[in-house]
Amino acid sequence: MKFTYPQSEKLKSKITIDLLFSKGKSVSKYPLRLVFVESDYGIPNDTDQKLKMGVSVSKKYFKHAVDRNYFKRVLRETYRLNKHILVDNLDKKYAFMFFYQTKERLTYEEINSKTIQLFEKFISQLKNEE
Repeated sequence: MKFTYPQSEKLKSKITIDLLFSKGKSVSKYPLRLVFVESDYGIPNDTDQKLKMGVSVSKKYFKHAVDRNYFKRVLRETYRLNKHILVDNLDKKYAFMFFYQTKERLTYEEINSKTIQLFEKFISQLKNEE
């Protein structure tokens, strides 16, 4: 498994992002939140990517762009290193938006462990729905 976050895996489609916020479901593990929607729409069939991921940090919690960008980098990195948890357990294509939702400045290690717990919670929720 490659630990990469290629351009083809980044969520850029406005249509898919709108779909996420209108019909998406979410799962949370404080302070992280994952909004997801099953979606072939906006994901080209010629790629074998199972998922599209976007990250977001609210301006409400971090007024300075430097701080928001730091936490977005951390979220992308924790996703990159732990996406195998998602890829190994998904059989359909999904679009995700990954949020950091607190004023607290957690360390990288804390965010990484919460990301793993969040991904595992998402997988267990998916298995329960089936």
